[in-house]
Amino acid sequence: MGEKETETAEERKDSDGEETAEGTLLVLSAPSGAGKTSLSRALLKTFPDLRPSVSFTTRAPRGKEVDGVDYFFVGDAEFDRMAAAGDFAEWAVVHGNRYGTAKATLDEARRQGQDILLDIDCQGAHRLRQNGEEGVFVFILPPSLDELTRRLRARNTESPEDVDIRIRNAWKEIPAASWYDYIVINDDFDRALEELAAIVLAERCRTVRRAGFLHRFFLDGKR
Repeated sequence: MGEKETETAEERKDSDGEETAEGTLLVLSAPSGAGKTSLSRALLKTFPDLRPSVSFTTRAPRGKEVDGVDYFFVGDAEFDRMAAAGDFAEWAVVHGNRYGTAKATLDEARRQGQDILLDIDCQGAHRLRQNGEEGVFVFILPPSLDELTRRLRARNTESPEDVDIRIRNAWKEIPAASWYDYIVINDDFDRALEELAAIVLAERCRTVRRAGFLHRFFLDGKR
């Protein structure tokens, strides 16, 4: 993972002339309050070479959010310009604000053979899949709607009206879990994190990711 940063196909080859495998696109989605953001941050700490994708959004920063770290905060005019220019791999309206993933972010990670984590809503994930974007899609579920409601009210970041909107949206979003590759139930945080880590490790062990090692293995055996 984390091969040297390069641009051309020739430079992406390893010391034996083998093409570096493209990185895996890991897409996490969940209804608001299911713990997706906390799990994403913990997963990034578990795998320091897993690169986070920073989305663009038209909403205002919350709390201690930092521009360029948590999101790229842009105005409506700039978001319109990027959308019209085809700069987004996907974008969607979520709770009245727009969020988008830049194509350049995904292309750069692919070129460098880096695994990249996208923390996006199910609308955006569906558009990625519709557009033929290859990736590993994981849906995070709360153990129950009652628990989801409790978590949303306990975090005190939205008004009671906004909480009601998010609960109604959850009813619409959760059925989308049926087309994801994996479902992780966030009842116990540590257990959910273990399951996410297991998914990452399994994907890194796929034959296509280990083809270079296999090739070198037989080359060494002939020496």
